[in-house]
Amino acid sequence: MAEKPFKKIGIFKCGNIGTSPLLELLLDELADRKDIKVRTVTTGSKMGLEDVEEALPKMLEFNPDLFVVISPNTALPGPAKARETFANSGKPGIVITDAPGKRVKADIEKQGLGYIIITGDPLIGARKEFLDPTEMAVFNSNVNKVLAITGVYRIVQTEIDDVIHTIGSGQKIPLPKLVVDIGVIRDNSVFSNPYAKAKAMAAYGLTEKVADINALACFVEKESEKYIPLVASAHEIAQTAARLAEEAREIEKYNDSVARKPHAKDGRLKNKTKLMAEAVVNEAPAEQTGV
Repeated sequence: MAEKPFKKIGIFKCGNIGTSPLLELLLDELADRKDIKVRTVTTGSKMGLEDVEEALPKMLEFNPDLFVVISPNTALPGPAKARETFANSGKPGIVITDAPGKRVKADIEKQGLGYIIITGDPLIGARKEFLDPTEMAVFNSNVNKVLAITGVYRIVQTEIDDVIHTIGSGQKIPLPKLVVDIGVIRDNSVFSNPYAKAKAMAAYGLTEKVADINALACFVEKESEKYIPLVASAHEIAQTAARLAEEAREIEKYNDSVARKPHAKDGRLKNKTKLMAEAVVNEAPAEQTGV
């Protein structure tokens, strides 16, 4: 039987982390890949068990060749139900989540799923006295900028690409088992300037701290006089982290050394650093790299 002309990628979004809004776009940024067809099903901002159970049939109806589930704290009942469903599907699956996901790494591995745990994808300051739609959007835009510039999004994208390229080949599928901490940022970035790399690492380290502060403010402190200043300070740190990440990229721009790795139509990555140069297609499938 001839291989299908494309592979179906199903992305199930349960609640939201900073990586969630752009995930499907990372796989097909120019909207011209011919080797994949991507569909997204989301439960919106809620991630309860009932929300997940209502949305799961829509994902299963698509019958993907690869499942990707992305959620905060994948140990909670809603995300756990999604993990269980996809693990029982007989298809490869990847879990993308934030730092609390480290507590269920062993469970994810037992289910036969891959995982990408992003320690610098922080919990938002979800306190009613502080968070409104504008603040939510500003916070997520700052986190998006840090995750993009420091190389996290490219790590996520290339790990998924590696799986896509292997499906149907008869080879063992390389499901990721990766905790993206500051060491991974250091070792996988492609900054040519060491000060740019240092700024990127600092930005990512700050977003890790944001998660710690917001966890304290949202789940530990009970008095508004204590938790409101904490969530406000965490969001200020996120803004500072975004500025540091911008500074890192500006250094690379001044050197004309920004790494650009767009997808070719067949899913392979092109590569260039000089702005006015032509991007060259890699002969091998996508490899894990930073920005």
